[in-house]
Amino acid sequence: MKSMNEFTKRTLSGAVYVACVVGSILWSPIVFAGMFGIICLLAVDEFHRLVGSSRMLRTGAFLATLALWSFLQWFILLPPVGADTWEWSVCFVIAYALILVIWLLDEIWNHSGRPIANWGNLISSQMMIAIPLCTMSLLLHLDKWLLLALFVLIWVNDSGAYCVGSLCAKRRGGNHKMAPHVSPNKSWEGLFGGVLFTFVAALILAHYGWFDVITTPRIKWIVVFLFAFLTSAFGTMGDLMESLLKRSVGVKDSGVFLPGHGGVLDRFDSILLASPILTAFSWLCYFLLPLL
Repeated sequence: MKSMNEFTKRTLSGAVYVACVVGSILWSPIVFAGMFGIICLLAVDEFHRLVGSSRMLRTGAFLATLALWSFLQWFILLPPVGADTWEWSVCFVIAYALILVIWLLDEIWNHSGRPIANWGNLISSQMMIAIPLCTMSLLLHLDKWLLLALFVLIWVNDSGAYCVGSLCAKRRGGNHKMAPHVSPNKSWEGLFGGVLFTFVAALILAHYGWFDVITTPRIKWIVVFLFAFLTSAFGTMGDLMESLLKRSVGVKDSGVFLPGHGGVLDRFDSILLASPILTAFSWLCYFLLPLL
């Protein structure tokens, strides 16, 4: 009965999570900016709780992330119709840089006992979490179906890897572990299964025009193939990166964001590397389209 209750709780919370992600992407950029802004702030704070940062350092990371997210949303949601838009954008960038510099000076002057660790954790939270999550806004700005495709393919990749990996684990000799010291349940069989499932899902999405903004008929399937491969590869690497973080601090879950699913980082770990890579890839394809 207890396991059934846990399964029900996990299923319901997972359904709410998917509905919120899909709904925010399709509904409005403003709704997306609000919801994922909160998620970005929670993810950064969760990282600093994991590594044992002080309340002061967590405050600095919160303010820096807020300034960065605000800059991107201001720049994307408001078209540059006048000088005021650009002035506010510049103010957010200056604020972001000043916050990082101020916390560096604080480590220099106050002798916390672990200045390199504190400064490194602050920069790591920005490079590993805040900036990658912010790139989702740039992908949404290009086309909402591309961002939704990224999430759908990430979910398909995770599900495919789990199914294939679980099946192969039952055979004699089990499966071949990918990185047992970091994530004991991940296998090479699961990786290839996830890639295969992702390719099939990408072909289906391409049939319905989800990638049309970055493709032409002549190169459509090459672009779709690369999009799927990059999503699967870097989604898996992001998952392993977050597992390495948890392994380093000795915890099973990064937090308790969703019942049965762990913390914010547990839910969005695959996005951390996939989002910036796929955003850069998509914008590159978009700019190259007129030349093809």
